[in-house]
Amino acid sequence: MLQLASVTGVVKVILIILLIYYGIKILSRIFAPILLKFLTKKAEQRFGDQFGGYKKPEKPKNEGEITIDKMPESKTSSKDVGEYVDYEEVE
Repeated sequence: MLQLASVTGVVKVILIILLIYYGIKILSRIFAPILLKFLTKKAEQRFGDQFGGYKKPEKPKNEGEITIDKMPESKTSSKDVGEYVDYEEVE
């Protein structure tokens, strides 16, 4: 037995499809920035955890404020660590 679709049924299906399409389009414009902000924050946390836990500075420095960071004492190497070998280029 063959069933035929009515014109009103086809129009209803097309309108429902268009309504769903435009609804998703509008909702994605609203929620996409929120979702992207959340994803970038999570990626930043994972990156920080992976590479030593980068921490943001606690207080911003005022303009003109001077800070002096001490350099760690460098280890000096002795002169007789290895042997110096002189070489000649061969052409």
